[in-house]
Amino acid sequence: MAQTVLILGGSGKIGKHAAEAFWNAGWTVRHYKRGTDMTAQAQGVDVIVNGLNPPKYNDWAKNIPAITSQVIAAAQSSGATVIVPGNVYNFGDKGGIWDEATPQAPVTEKGHIRVAMEAAYRDAGVQTIILRAGHFIDPGQDGDAYSMVHVAKVGKGVVTTLGDPDAMQAHAYLPDWARAAVKLAAMRNDLARFEDIPFPGHSFTINQLRDEMADALGKPMKLSYFPWRLMAFVAPFNEMIREFRKMRYLPNTSHQLGHEKFDRLLPDFKPTDLRTALLSGVPSDVHPDKVVHASGQAIVAQ
Repeated sequence: MAQTVLILGGSGKIGKHAAEAFWNAGWTVRHYKRGTDMTAQAQGVDVIVNGLNPPKYNDWAKNIPAITSQVIAAAQSSGATVIVPGNVYNFGDKGGIWDEATPQAPVTEKGHIRVAMEAAYRDAGVQTIILRAGHFIDPGQDGDAYSMVHVAKVGKGVVTTLGDPDAMQAHAYLPDWARAAVKLAAMRNDLARFEDIPFPGHSFTINQLRDEMADALGKPMKLSYFPWRLMAFVAPFNEMIREFRKMRYLPNTSHQLGHEKFDRLLPDFKPTDLRTALLSGVPSDVHPDKVVHASGQAIVAQ
């Protein structure tokens, strides 16, 4: 019997990749039109993927609870399972391996909002899967920090860091995240009403990324630092920059996402190889004629 998924935020990073992954797996894909009656559109669906985000990274305190209430109401009315792309803001600035058992101690307003959002799903009793991811790597290069900052200048032999270049950082290649979401949706009847599942993805430091880009592109790479001081002058006139600066602690906080629960639930999941994922975010005018094999030592693929 065909199953149906409702994609919220179909034009965004999560929505686009989720829609493609569910379609490829044989699901009927329905797209929510922002501003319409979500509960009505959710009737008859089996799963809701919440890819909605406030535009321009702002006004979370108002918009996130409003979106959450809408999704909960739609799930309660339809009986659908909700899949939410969790993030790592919940864990604050104490580094380590973060997983479902890690105490959540956010240090920013956005972190507190995300903790409250997840609690709302849990308390509402709708079946919810938090598939928690690190920094996005989007092959569509759709506004993710990886393509906009880290590898934006690799054609000129430069990799840019937002913080400590030796701080380990968790990353999620979005097509892999979406495939995992489909697999978890298919086994939802065997899951608890509320599941917090870390998506381990790939973990690497920016210095390791620099070495990997030099190896893949066959040219030396310099390290440059993001101009945070300049952003301080721009911030009063740009709300998105103001909000972005509040998260400056994260690229200085060494962390990875634990893999044990994910591996237990999806033991046969095969992530995209690291080299392919990393090169997907490279600007389109930078295409190596010959990509040498990755050494497998510089970057940890969990």
